[in-house]
Amino acid sequence: MSKEILIQTQKGERLVAILENGRVDDFHIEVDRYQSLLGNIYKGRVESILPSINAAFVNIGQQRNGFLYLTDVVTPVTDEDLSAPRKFFNKMFKKPKDKEDGQEKKDPKGRHYHHHRREEHPQLKVGQEILVQVVKDPFGEKGARLTTHLTLPGRFVVYMPYDKQTGVSKKIENVQERQRLREVVKGFAFAKVGGFIIRTASSKQDKGELIRDARFLYSIWLKIHKKSQVEKAPALIYEEGELTWRIVRDYLNEEVDKLVIDNQEEYHRIRKFVQTLIGRHMVNKIHHYNGHVPLFDARNVSKELQKIYDTDVYCKSGAYIVIEPTEGLTVVDVNSGKFKTRASPEDAAFMVNMEVVPEIARQLRLRDLGGIIVIDFIDMTREDHKRKILETLQRELSKDPAKTEVNKISPLGLVEMTRARTGKTIESISFGPCPFCDGRGRVKIA
Repeated sequence: MSKEILIQTQKGERLVAILENGRVDDFHIEVDRYQSLLGNIYKGRVESILPSINAAFVNIGQQRNGFLYLTDVVTPVTDEDLSAPRKFFNKMFKKPKDKEDGQEKKDPKGRHYHHHRREEHPQLKVGQEILVQVVKDPFGEKGARLTTHLTLPGRFVVYMPYDKQTGVSKKIENVQERQRLREVVKGFAFAKVGGFIIRTASSKQDKGELIRDARFLYSIWLKIHKKSQVEKAPALIYEEGELTWRIVRDYLNEEVDKLVIDNQEEYHRIRKFVQTLIGRHMVNKIHHYNGHVPLFDARNVSKELQKIYDTDVYCKSGAYIVIEPTEGLTVVDVNSGKFKTRASPEDAAFMVNMEVVPEIARQLRLRDLGGIIVIDFIDMTREDHKRKILETLQRELSKDPAKTEVNKISPLGLVEMTRARTGKTIESISFGPCPFCDGRGRVKIA
């Protein structure tokens, strides 16, 4: 299987297409008019607290205040050396001395007991300053979704400054490899606070590569912490890298044959970044395209990308799916179309459903659709057919970096699922409402 990454830069936007066997399997877009806040870390100020919805609104310097669930407000667990991060957060989340964790206490009758750390969230106060990270971009009239569980993702590990725990990706199933990676983490002793999560890409990676990645993330955190002590809220403390950097970090691996970019300045910058943080062996995979025809046109990608904005998506057999995003959910309808077979109606329905499942999963990735998704498959009566459809759908969705959850097929033949939404859909970034029909998409008959 061949895999390529194509990056096309043009005025005001950057486009990334990931090709598998010459076919677009994933697509990303970044435009100057819409700057994503996802992953950014801010020093915010609590503007209001609403116990009725268990949330607080935090001013992070954007047009709308960020939304922070109180259950996402935690006192960081750090080492007992009271290092700088511990002192910094102790100022933000003050506790009475008689409530310190892990100490012997006396009850009103003078008896000793051991106080265990509460699972309750710390109390916030209006006007309080707090470090938060954006986990979901503003959407519609809603502000950004925030958390105090700060995470810094690298190529192989994720560093969590305020969560002292170690985990290995569930997608790494080999028991020996999981144990090896846990042993590697013991070499991260340079990080005096926080914990790490081992990403799927760490599988079979050299110990030195993992330690180098972890050291890089820890150095970023030290800069973040230092800046957070001098800035006044609201202030941007750390900005997540631009699209090109994220693609290199998350997708450039041994499975990729080449990365092609049409911007010479970006080409040299990527090569320097890869040589410094990934290794010289990966530099040779980076190529500069200087043709007169746009890169996506030269590779026949533009025509295929135009289809991701279509409502109807056709398969080779003539069957097709209809994708209709709404404000609350996305509906996917499966139709047999021009599909022909001599099989029974039950087998024909199963064949159509099986053919469209990979395309449905692919379209969800390409369009970056999130939230609630309802798939209306053609009705089937046999339980083994239904089970096979669900297994295939879950297997295809496992390729998706976004978190998904799939429910069983309902008596009406519907599959309800969710896909983590972190930002705007591809369509909402590229299109706006029609000024003539106000977004209705229909022409009134006189």
